Amino acid sequence: MNNIYDIAIVGGGPGGIASAVEASIFGLEKILFIEKGDNHSQTIRQYYKDSKRVDKDWKGQEVTIKGNVEFFDGTKESTLDYFEVLLDGDGIDALFNTEVYSVAKGDDGVFLMSTNNGEYKAKNVIISIGRMGKPNKPSYKIPGTIKQFVNFTPSECRGNEKVLIVGGGDSAIEYACHLSKDNNITLSYRRDTFAKANDINRDMIVQYDQEEKLRVRYNADVESIENDEGKIKVNYSHGYGVTYDRILYALGGTTPVDFLKNCNIELDENGEPLFNDKFETSVKGLYMAGDIVFKSGGSIAMAINHAYDILRDIMKEKG
Repeated sequence: MNNIYDIAIVGGGPGGIASAVEASIFGLEKILFIEKGDNHSQTIRQYYKDSKRVDKDWKGQEVTIKGNVEFFDGTKESTLDYFEVLLDGDGIDALFNTEVYSVAKGDDGVFLMSTNNGEYKAKNVIISIGRMGKPNKPSYKIPGTIKQFVNFTPSECRGNEKVLIVGGGDSAIEYACHLSKDNNITLSYRRDTFAKANDINRDMIVQYDQEEKLRVRYNADVESIENDEGKIKVNYSHGYGVTYDRILYALGGTTPVDFLKNCNIELDENGEPLFNDKFETSVKGLYMAGDIVFKSGGSIAMAINHAYDILRDIMKEKG
């Protein structure tokens, strides 16, 4: 408790890693890096399939890197290896398996972070957490008798199953194409085009559909699901029902509103955090970077730029 860090970073994804590295390069000596998982880059590890492409210009968003942390096109594996090297930098104290419950600014201007592993203090804090930790769930009821066959990540899919995937983003398409190698896959989306997905994935799902490697149901809205002799009957809004072995929802993630409230961060009417052009929240010295900043998805390169902008602002404040 007597040790006050110059900066603490909450979240071990690309934005958090870049924040720690930029802090070291800018000359901050006491840097605390906190991740609730057992390793950095949990989203990439959990949601990206092996050998998945990781593009610098994601969804066509051309990004020029501003700061000292470079980023290049690669794969899941090469990206994780690169981030591993970055975190080996001097002066970065990394805490894994540590969940932050709240961040409170004291009268002395120092932040107190309460975690499952004790309390820590820092002069500045960057929150760089993701939105995928708590996936969006459907509004209709999921019967308890079939919950084991209702999933939000593809890790439970066993192979040789008839699987329905619900969603229209990049994750939904990538899950569908990957799982189609060993399963009978249907991808259901409530719109008539995959506008949220990047060009590569849109082309890929069209190709897979045309080659009959899977089936795509456009303009298909699921109204409810029910137990059908141990399987899942999906009732569509058009009035028909189809039975599947498993259903996988890829509906995106939600902003962790409760945590942000515990940090006294001002939110808008939709529960989104408010921040200025330097990514500083309503609490001076408390910043946000990475996925939590994006309302409709953003790239790794953009998250890395957040880190540089934030550190420049912190150093400006230091004089």
